[in-house]
Amino acid sequence: MEHSLGSPLLYLSFSVLVIVMLAVDFLLLRAQGSHRVGVREALGWSLVWVAVALAFGGWLWWHVDAQFGREAANVKALEYLTGYLIEKSLAVDNVFVWITIFSFFAVPAEYQKRVLMYGVLGAIVMRAVLIFIGALLLAKFHWVLYLFGAFLVFTGVKMLVFANQEPDLSQNPLLKWIRGHVRMTEEYHGEKFVVVRNGLRYATPLLVVLVFVELTDLIFAVDSIPAIFAVTSDPFIVFTSNIFAILGLRAMYFLLADVADRFHLLKYGLAIVLMFIGVKMLLLDVYKIPVSVALGIVFTIIAVSVAASLLTSGDGRRGARPQYPA
Repeated sequence: MEHSLGSPLLYLSFSVLVIVMLAVDFLLLRAQGSHRVGVREALGWSLVWVAVALAFGGWLWWHVDAQFGREAANVKALEYLTGYLIEKSLAVDNVFVWITIFSFFAVPAEYQKRVLMYGVLGAIVMRAVLIFIGALLLAKFHWVLYLFGAFLVFTGVKMLVFANQEPDLSQNPLLKWIRGHVRMTEEYHGEKFVVVRNGLRYATPLLVVLVFVELTDLIFAVDSIPAIFAVTSDPFIVFTSNIFAILGLRAMYFLLADVADRFHLLKYGLAIVLMFIGVKMLLLDVYKIPVSVALGIVFTIIAVSVAASLLTSGDGRRGARPQYPA
């Protein structure tokens, strides 16, 4: 396993940066109150998060260039950019599932922002833990790379086969258990997750939505984190590119919420990306595909699937998702 760039000071500094950005986001969320996020606001925040991620990539290049030289800086910056693109692309499928969850529970648009804020927080914590575990395993057992690769190929094939199938939440065992064991209100109470009635605490449907959002975050983290280890085994690059990719997830959701059906072929592209990355891992000791080539292939696959979706959206577009009461 290669030497990591991440010193304790770098990890601490990056963590403080993330905390500050999240604190600003929380303060703005509180100041704005519950409201429907429009396309202009979502686009603005999406551009902000992408700009911050790219700025960090520029700083990373400068830092490595000063410490280890231009060649190392180019390699590490390219690994970061490739990892960011992969995680950002795979996050789109996470957004599609969020759209299904909010539609199924008929969550008012003005309440979705708060749920996603906590969802992003949970995703950051879960990914940090999984990245630590993954890095630890790779440092001790090289064969784990093959396990990751096989898992990604399997996940990509499964995603390809079931690309057109919507998850049926009404039959979800977790939802059935919650409804049978947890006191719940039938209606939403603003942005509250819990309310008190006659001295008893009741969960609102919004709390159930949050549980499902966090669950999907965990599932997608398990799928996507092995993918970036195919690009680099440096935990600092894995961690930073992952965090920046998910920091913009909330803005991405609101940007795609009303136009998701236009990208009906994107899931096929994401499945192919997963399979390609899995094969790259499996061939690591036979032929190491250069990071620049991997970046070009991933970008091309995503670009082609997006373009094909837009060109065929009139014919291949799915029908509107039904809405169900919680």
